[in-house]
Amino acid sequence: MEEIDPETLADVAYGIFEVYLNRELHARGPYLFELVEQRIDFKSDLIEIFEKFSEDYPPLADALRSQSGGIDAIYASLRDGEGTLPSKTVRMYWIVQDAPEPGERGLDDEQVGKWLIFVPPSEADEAWRKVRDGTVRGELGISAKVSTAKPNPDSRDERTVIYVYTKDWADAADVMRVRERLRDLGFIERIGYKRNIETYKGEYSKEGRKVTYYTA
Repeated sequence: MEEIDPETLADVAYGIFEVYLNRELHARGPYLFELVEQRIDFKSDLIEIFEKFSEDYPPLADALRSQSGGIDAIYASLRDGEGTLPSKTVRMYWIVQDAPEPGERGLDDEQVGKWLIFVPPSEADEAWRKVRDGTVRGELGISAKVSTAKPNPDSRDERTVIYVYTKDWADAADVMRVRERLRDLGFIERIGYKRNIETYKGEYSKEGRKVTYYTA
């Protein structure tokens, strides 16, 4: 079996821990981004949650400790915006925010699709806050995610991309409801909607050929 590079393992462990941390924090009250943006001290919660993570996933916790400089360094990076703002996030390729009500389908379901919003990196934080907050309020789709400052070898665009997921690409009324809400949030330029089906087939827009299912 090929040995995993310690730094790569630590990055994977960090991504898993961020999901774990967000779930545990929200079960106790505010989301991570709310704690960070309101400058609320959550270090004691972080320590307790990390101890629980260590019991559930010992190898991942060990990798985080060895490569991240310990809990103080993790807390400092979180307070600085790691995992909450795309411009400050360098350990994960994506930040994800789910809607408050769990969807009937997972984001990998073939019926799921997403609106794609491309913005310059300098505008990413503000754009993400709008989409994230709208998602948390239950005004948009089932989830949203944004690319981060971590260089992604699979990226086909230098711009930051935000995905706004809807539960069923065939439900045109719901898809367009989300599009109208995005307009209300300031995203007035024409954008495309892509079905997961095309993503799984590895189909991407090229010159003279579009794979977007809706455009509005």
